[in-house]
Amino acid sequence: MARSTISASTQAQSSYKYVRKHLERYDDKTIHYGFFFAVPVTRFSVTYSPAFLTADSASRIYSPNKPAFRVGFVVNTFLSKHFDLRLTPSVSLLSREVQYDYPGGTSRTEVRESTWIDLPLLVKYKSERRNNNRMYLLAGGAFSIESNVRKKETQGVNKLSTGTMDFAVEYGIGFEQFFEYFKFAPELRFSHGLVNLYRPTNNVAGIGINRLTTHSVTLYLNFEYVGQSPFFVRDRVFYHFADCSLFHFEKFQQRFVL
Repeated sequence: MARSTISASTQAQSSYKYVRKHLERYDDKTIHYGFFFAVPVTRFSVTYSPAFLTADSASRIYSPNKPAFRVGFVVNTFLSKHFDLRLTPSVSLLSREVQYDYPGGTSRTEVRESTWIDLPLLVKYKSERRNNNRMYLLAGGAFSIESNVRKKETQGVNKLSTGTMDFAVEYGIGFEQFFEYFKFAPELRFSHGLVNLYRPTNNVAGIGINRLTTHSVTLYLNFEYVGQSPFFVRDRVFYHFADCSLFHFEKFQQRFVL
């Protein structure tokens, strides 16, 4: 009987695994700051005009997916246990193309290289935290403006003209990993522009186009740092000591019972 009790106690001790919870009081702070790097894959969504069938010589007009680069800051405001308000201002280096295919196998490409300032405002829903991991969903809107606009843009016969301001609906999913001094969160976000960026002109470049809207899929790598005040360090040492003491007390109690 004693041997079976000892064996069961030994198995219970071996199955117990202490997991240190990093940044345990992370949500006690109202505002967190951070930064991110992102890789968007973006394109235009092209809607044909009635003139495409009659006046345009192109057999197909489309926009291929193009990779880009984005960098920005994170301002995260705590609202409740499961909701945050998130502002992620950024600068994006984008290159979008509109390609024209003609009968006979010839083609022509219009390239729009530009720098955009993006101001997304998102609501974030957080799941329950499991040790040092947590999932989240987010959705909201983003206002964007092109920063390198030329005051006098020369309109050629074959030059496509596009707008300089956009508003998009954004939504995505992410995974938070808590480390000792910072939080890392990879995130996948989708964006659908609502503004028609096509500017009608008297050239042949856009005669078959009625609407140009933006669409993108972006991979974000978010980093949020938690500054440690003397009170935070003091409390962290206290809680770590309490956890260790409780762990050793449980082991002593199990041996004492035996």
